[in-house]
Amino acid sequence: MGRLLITGGAGFIGSAIVDEALAEGWQVRVLDSLRPDVHGPGRPSRTDVEFVLADVRDEDAVRDALRGVDAVCHQAAKVGLGVGIRDAPDYVSTNSLGTAGLLAAMAAVGVERLVLASSMVVYGEGLYLDGDRRMQPPPRRRADLEAGRFEPLSERTGEVLEPVAIGEDQPCDPRNVYAATKLEQELLARTWSQGGGAAALLRYHNVYGPGMPQGTPYAGVASLFRSALERGEAPRVFEDGNQKRDFIHVRDVARANISALRWTQHVEGGAARAFNVATGVPHTIGEFADALARAFGGPTPVRTGEFRLGDVRHITASADRITRELGWHPAVGFDDGVSEFAREPLRERVAGG
Repeated sequence: MGRLLITGGAGFIGSAIVDEALAEGWQVRVLDSLRPDVHGPGRPSRTDVEFVLADVRDEDAVRDALRGVDAVCHQAAKVGLGVGIRDAPDYVSTNSLGTAGLLAAMAAVGVERLVLASSMVVYGEGLYLDGDRRMQPPPRRRADLEAGRFEPLSERTGEVLEPVAIGEDQPCDPRNVYAATKLEQELLARTWSQGGGAAALLRYHNVYGPGMPQGTPYAGVASLFRSALERGEAPRVFEDGNQKRDFIHVRDVARANISALRWTQHVEGGAARAFNVATGVPHTIGEFADALARAFGGPTPVRTGEFRLGDVRHITASADRITRELGWHPAVGFDDGVSEFAREPLRERVAGG
């Protein structure tokens, strides 16, 4: 099968990919900086992989880590919306510059297969029907959100728009710093592929599952809800809880990475292709919170009416392309996945989390 380098392989998703890659027969090398805002204390104890403690921005360490490697699965990134614009330099340095350095090193040593962890956030707001026309609305206005008018409205009729699944060919419209850097990673990978490499760009939707980091503004809603339940508190659901998302279990995301690796082996050089990694079955954030609280046996979630400027209302995915072209489909259903997530441990709380 060969040797696989997984950047960020000690993280939530990266660790799941390591497990799947080993089961597939890969020899695995992990490069991870063990950032203190992501990882708990200590160093990974597993002995079935080669571990390199280094930052993806360390050019010498990355070049050394690439020696003898057949493919790269690039998961290392600063994730989430963070706490404000003051995080921007760290996002750009880690995600954009880190990816640029990795791709340059791959070109230098001749590694030509890449799977990149991208995100649904590159789309911005989801896709909607306005009558018979598909469109992506502009950001919602503060005045509407303060008045509890959360649904995007048609500028033509004033009626509520109907959300529909978004496909990979829809134009990207990133609306925060993290989203901008994820799109930049994709664009850099497309440029790198022009030299003969093959790049699968995996746009993860709402990933959840065992081992999520807890109690941090950089985690997603699934982790925040579960962390609240651990504290004996009711999960706080922003807006009215009716925001639609596609919740995808981390093991299914890991399996998608392995399917994408196979694709990079057989596709013609110079190819770069985006794939939604999603179930194709939307649920509301409120539904997820309610199901998690029931499975955990905790307090009923509270719809607070609070909002964050820049949050999108609905973003759900078409999984047709990844099913058709990679032969992948999700194996973990919503009810089973949420029930497991309610029982299994989260990652240790990080310093300051």
